[in-house]
Amino acid sequence: MSKNLKLIFIGVVFLAIPLFAHADIQGQQETFNIDSSYDIENRNQLMATLRKITDHLYFYIDDAWWQKLSSSQKEKIDQALTDLGYEFQNKIYPILTSTFGSEWKPGIDNDERITILIHEMIEEAGGYFNSGDEYSKAQNPKSNQREMVYLNAQHLDKPNIKSSLAHEFLHLITFNQKEKKQKVSEEIWLNEARSEYAPTLLGYDQIFEGSNLQMRINNFIDKPYDSLTEWQNLRYDYGVINLFIQYLVDHYGVEILVDSLKSPLIGIPSINEALAKRGFEQDFSQIFTDWTIAVLVNNCSLGPRYCYLNKNLKDFRVIPTTNFLPMLGEGKLSVTYATPNWTGNWHKIIGGKGILELEFDGQDEVNFKVPYVLCLNSEQCSIDFLSLDKEQKGKITISDFGEKYTSLTIIPSLQTKISGFNGFEPSYSFSWQASIKEPEEIAKKRLIENLLARIAELQAEISRLQAQINAILAERGWLISCQKLENNLYYGLVNNADVRCLQEFLRVQGPEIYPEGLVTGNFLSLTQTAVIRFQEKYATEILTPLGLKRGTGYVGPATRAKINELISFWETGS
Repeated sequence: MSKNLKLIFIGVVFLAIPLFAHADIQGQQETFNIDSSYDIENRNQLMATLRKITDHLYFYIDDAWWQKLSSSQKEKIDQALTDLGYEFQNKIYPILTSTFGSEWKPGIDNDERITILIHEMIEEAGGYFNSGDEYSKAQNPKSNQREMVYLNAQHLDKPNIKSSLAHEFLHLITFNQKEKKQKVSEEIWLNEARSEYAPTLLGYDQIFEGSNLQMRINNFIDKPYDSLTEWQNLRYDYGVINLFIQYLVDHYGVEILVDSLKSPLIGIPSINEALAKRGFEQDFSQIFTDWTIAVLVNNCSLGPRYCYLNKNLKDFRVIPTTNFLPMLGEGKLSVTYATPNWTGNWHKIIGGKGILELEFDGQDEVNFKVPYVLCLNSEQCSIDFLSLDKEQKGKITISDFGEKYTSLTIIPSLQTKISGFNGFEPSYSFSWQASIKEPEEIAKKRLIENLLARIAELQAEISRLQAQINAILAERGWLISCQKLENNLYYGLVNNADVRCLQEFLRVQGPEIYPEGLVTGNFLSLTQTAVIRFQEKYATEILTPLGLKRGTGYVGPATRAKINELISFWETGS
């Protein structure tokens, strides 16, 4: 973490002139100004005593915290400082200075050693750097007038303390290389990005468990859509810059960070200058776009730029926002978002079967890039780019979605602003609409299937109702025991099953046809009279075609046909 100091002077120009040479001595006590936003007690000043001196470092420890420690705790802290001093002298200092250049030496205090002030900070802070300490008190009244960094006392016994010291020390180097030598102030996001890469460069992230890299992956996962360049000093900011800078160095080398550090340019232009100097065709925009794809697929087989090379990141993938289309029939999704510049947005669309149509619409006065990933399954994917017009509108159509293709993920990012990132950034809107439509032949087939299914449902309902009717008829003795009369029937038949069926049928016709309702199997006068009444009720169908005006009581073909028609209707409902 760094605190960048911006000073405005009117009428008088102050020079950052080194003080007279001096050397601190063991046991020396000093008053230090500190950043209250990091201090666990919100102090802005404390007293500290010099507890250890190495060839490169002064270790000052907050007196108030030190006095709370037991003797055994103090011994452990003393050993931790010895180990940290050794690590700094033999690894951190030589590797970082040989790679990026040195800090300001002898610096504002005219002392070759760097001061490390250790005080109790908020838990999430590993440490910080305040560039204001590199100026005289005439320029900055709160300056400690030292080359110094601050470390969290609570982390001294943790492995990550080495990563924290490396991170903060690189801020010291950046101050010298940019502000002292180039007379420019680096943009915060890139300043922090270089420092975030220091632990990886030193090999501290090789053991992944508990490493700074593991912590930054978790930060990124918590909020992957955080802007790379908008700096608010939140843990999400560190997550996104770390995951991006890991990718940048993986594919383009740490020299890009070095060259951009030593350039008179800052931010994105300094990265572009460094890329061109090293002979790369890609610019920052292309690399950022490739990175947004890489964190989604992380698969070198899809293209050498679409993966991480760091072994600890080979299985890392961002989880996109997932949107579902209905599985059957037509459906539509409409989504609106707002995003600042240089922010990854991952929107995955699944579900639906048929022709997928996606329309993108970004805010007119800015420039969006919209790559998309179309997958047959989790591993077999293709990558393409949505073509946008001057109004930032674009459209793609995909056949066989849901059958051949299982998902579509779009990755819109806003890439308009390239400099002047010093805090909160405005957001700009974009929207997309996805619709699914079945092919005409499938729609017709589905309609027929739906109609047949409905017919089957109605037939089932009719059968259910008929069963209820039959139950009622059986309960009342009105159920007909046969489904059809096959033989002619006439007066005089006795103990005949067909006559019994005829009598059951006549009884169902009601008292106006067969008031007696007897079922005996004997075709006698009562049955004959009932048949005559039935024939005369349906005279137009039974008697008229035969040229008769009155019923005969004989159950011949015409009478049987009508009786069978009515029996069939009752049985089947049709």
